[in-house]
Amino acid sequence: MALQRCTKHLFNNVRVCTSLIQSMMCSGGSTSVNPKPDADTPIFPGVQSQWAESLELIHPHSYNKFPVYRVMDRNGCILNPSEEPQLESEFVERMYRTMILLNTMDTVLYESQRQGRISFYMTTFGEEATLIGSAAALAYNDLVYAQYRETGVLLWRGFSVDQFVSQCFGNCEDEGKGRQMPVHYGSKNHHFVTISSPLTTQLPQAVGSAYAYKLANNGRCVIAYFGEGAASEGDAHAAFNFAATLNCPVIFFCRNNGYAISTPTHEQYRGDGIAGHGPGYGITTVRVDGNDTLAVYQVTKASREYAVKENRPVLIEAMTYRLGHHSTSDDSSAYRSLAEVKEWGSLDSPISRLRQYLALKGWWDDAKERSWKEETRKMVVNSLTRA
Repeated sequence: MALQRCTKHLFNNVRVCTSLIQSMMCSGGSTSVNPKPDADTPIFPGVQSQWAESLELIHPHSYNKFPVYRVMDRNGCILNPSEEPQLESEFVERMYRTMILLNTMDTVLYESQRQGRISFYMTTFGEEATLIGSAAALAYNDLVYAQYRETGVLLWRGFSVDQFVSQCFGNCEDEGKGRQMPVHYGSKNHHFVTISSPLTTQLPQAVGSAYAYKLANNGRCVIAYFGEGAASEGDAHAAFNFAATLNCPVIFFCRNNGYAISTPTHEQYRGDGIAGHGPGYGITTVRVDGNDTLAVYQVTKASREYAVKENRPVLIEAMTYRLGHHSTSDDSSAYRSLAEVKEWGSLDSPISRLRQYLALKGWWDDAKERSWKEETRKMVVNSLTRA
């Protein structure tokens, strides 16, 4: 699988040699260790390691860093043909159309908030590939615990533009009956748990649901989305540990977009990103180019297969960049330059990359682009008018 190939050498760094432990027997809920008399290996409960006769302080930079898995380069060209997912043209086109629709809806509703029509909004500019690529790889009945920037996941599952707009207005057609802030979506029919404002509460909840799925043996898994800032919360670490020790079929999907509101990543952590947490908790881990829709699809698909088959958690760190403000309550120009944002938008746009891939395949052209953008604009504006 793609996940196994791209992380094989990393797992070798953290894999332990169980042959060092001569004999371990579990009885009556307690563990007893019975080494052979001549055994000269560490036999402490809770660790599998080797002796060292010379003192060495282990520096965090002495470990290999997690690589960033990708399928396409920034021009939409496939780098390794064996890694290209063999997807039908209609499926890839649907992914691209959904990304354009998401981008259009974000633009119109953001403008609506600025005009005073709705009270609050959050865009997904620059992170479309993380959402659509992952959503497309899941089973429809896999349970989703979102943070608050996962609009694209729900859009992929069939939540209509009318439903999105009605929720943001809190009108009579809103399934939540106006009890939630805008963009705090939820839909039982789409297996999407209603979003909560408090940060990271969804991670331990997701582990609990995954544990229930394991006991039910129903072949489903749970995915929990969160940002790299949320990983600094205690709930994240509790969730990682519970998922690993209870062997739960859950995917932890981290969108590392560079900023936790105004706090840049270099002020959030000193380790190897969020992926670096995985081995410490005993979680299978992979890092992916979050602007490469096909790579995100491959990684999520492989992670789901592993989680369901092995009843084990997987941590995915998707590296991307947040082009928009954190929310309509934020002005990102106060903590980052406009030049930085412009450079990222032109250098590595996930929408542009997938469009170039489609064009190289002969599946998309300028006429289709213009037509679909016009259609999505009308669709969203009409929903806005009705709401």
